[in-house]
Amino acid sequence: QVHLVESGGGSVQAGGSLRLSCSASGSILSRNVMNWYRQAPGKQRELVAGVTLAGRANYADAVKDRFTISKDNAKNTVYLQMNSLKVEDTAVYYCNAHNIIYDYWGQGTQVTVSS
Repeated sequence: QVHLVESGGGSVQAGGSLRLSCSASGSILSRNVMNWYRQAPGKQRELVAGVTLAGRANYADAVKDRFTISKDNAKNTVYLQMNSLKVEDTAVYYCNAHNIIYDYWGQGTQVTVSS
């Protein structure tokens, strides 16, 4: 049974920082590309950042140079460090585990950035 559980969301003022965590079950991190998505009200789900099995990180242009994705295989945890937050970053952030066959999703964590 695969479980992804996000934490670390909350409210922060523009310019502030948050670090999201995604706790993954079993060997998820060693078998899947890990991604962070977000969905703001009235908008489509958006890929924010991803990290490959080899540790290569990719970012959406909107968050490049502000967000950092990382993972700790020993802790079965994926992180999203979010710096210089903008109001536009307000969304529910979802952890995703992706492979050629399956996609697994966490329940999401709310991030609210105020001006």
